[in-house]
Amino acid sequence: MAQLSAEEARVLDAVDESRLVERLSRLVAVPSVGGTPAESEVQHLMGDWLAELGCDVDRWPIDLAEAATAPDAPGQEVERSEAWGVVGVLPGDDGGEPALVLAGHSDVVPAGNRSLWPGDPFTPRVTHGALHGRGACDMKGGLVAALGAIAAVRTAGVTPRRPVAVHSLIGEEDGGLGAWATLRRGHRGEACVIPEPTAGALVTAHAGALTFRLEVTGRAAHAAFRDEGTSAIELFGELHADLRAFEAERQRDADPRFGGSAFPYGLSIGTVSAGQWASSVPDSLVAQGRFGVRLAEPVEAARQQFEQRVAAFCAGHPWLAEHPVRVTWTGGSFASGELPPHHPLLPETRTAVADAGGGLLPERAIPAGSDLRLYAAAGVPTLHYGPGDLRLAHGPHEQVRIADVVTAARAFALLVLRRGGVR
Repeated sequence: MAQLSAEEARVLDAVDESRLVERLSRLVAVPSVGGTPAESEVQHLMGDWLAELGCDVDRWPIDLAEAATAPDAPGQEVERSEAWGVVGVLPGDDGGEPALVLAGHSDVVPAGNRSLWPGDPFTPRVTHGALHGRGACDMKGGLVAALGAIAAVRTAGVTPRRPVAVHSLIGEEDGGLGAWATLRRGHRGEACVIPEPTAGALVTAHAGALTFRLEVTGRAAHAAFRDEGTSAIELFGELHADLRAFEAERQRDADPRFGGSAFPYGLSIGTVSAGQWASSVPDSLVAQGRFGVRLAEPVEAARQQFEQRVAAFCAGHPWLAEHPVRVTWTGGSFASGELPPHHPLLPETRTAVADAGGGLLPERAIPAGSDLRLYAAAGVPTLHYGPGDLRLAHGPHEQVRIADVVTAARAFALLVLRRGGVR
C-alpha cells in the first residue's frame, strides 16, 4: 500500500459500511426491470440521493421518439412509456469538465421463475456477508459504491479541485439507451469507470453482441406421412450445426485478456418457436439469438459475416436453396469497446484498488457487451471495476459481497481525490 495523504486517510475512514448496506437494500427493493414504471422510480431515487450529497443534479426525460429514430441510437428490446436520465456532478473549486465519471445502470432484468429463488427477488436479505436480490450484483452494488465514495468525500470535508460526476443510467440491459441519452445531452468526462461486477479484475475491453432473428420455411404435411413434408425444425437443426461450427471458427486468436473464456464471441440461440399442430409437419420456425462481435470488428462487418454464413449454407442445401432462411436484426446492438492501450486510467485504478485493500488486480476482457463502448466511442476512456461476479447476474442466486462493495467505495473515493485533485 502506498503512503496515503492525510486527506486520503480521512476519506477512507469515512466510508460507511452500514450506509452502503442500507442504500443497496433500498435500491434492490425497487423492482426496476427494464420498461416498467420502477425503472423511472429508481432513477428519481438516485437523483434525490445525489442531491442530498451536494451534487448539481441534471434530471431529464429521455426523448423516446428520438431514441427510436436516431441513426446512432443503440436500439431497445423493451417498450417504454417514459425514461429518465440522471447525472450528479460534485463541484470542484476549479470547475471545468469532470476529471472522473462513475457511470452505472439502475435497470435490471426480470426475475424469471420465482420458485427457483431462495426468497423474494426484490426483498433484499443479508446472509453470510452478502446481500442477495435481483440487481444486487448487476449492478446496484456498483452504483452504491459510487454513491458511497462521494458521501465519504463529503463527510471527510474534502473538496476536489476539479468536478467528478456520477451517471445513473437506464436501459443498459437492452442496448444502452441511458448512456446514449446521457452522452447525447453533453455529459462527458476526462475518464470513466463503470462499476460493473468484475470478480476481482480490471476489465479494459468487452466483446460486442447483436440480436438476430431467423425465419425458416418448411413444407407442411400430415404427421403420418412426414416424409412427404419438410420439417422446419429439422432444417433449423442442420443450420444450427453449421452455426456452431461458425462460432468455433470465430473464437480463434481471441484477445488473451479473455483468459479462460470458452466463447468470447459466442453465438447462442435464446428462443425457438415452431409449428401449430402436434400432428403436422411444421412448415415454419422462428429462432432468436445473440451473435458475438470481435474486438475492433465493425458491427456491420459482423452482421455481413453472419448473413453470408447463413446464405452460403442455404445455397448448398437442396431445400433451403429455393427457400432461404431470412435473417433480420432486432433489439439492442452492442459494438465491442476497449480502453485505449497504455492509458493511465488502468494503473491509476489498479493502484487505487490496492491502496483501498483490494490487492493487485489483473487486467481482463469480458464476452458481454456494456455501456463501455458508448463512452469509448464518445472519446471518454473507460474501464470496468466493481463489486460482484458477473456469473451470478441474471440468475436466481444473484448476490454481492458487502466487503467487495466497501472496497470498491474506498477505491472510488481515492480515484475521486487523485483524479480531481485536492485544494
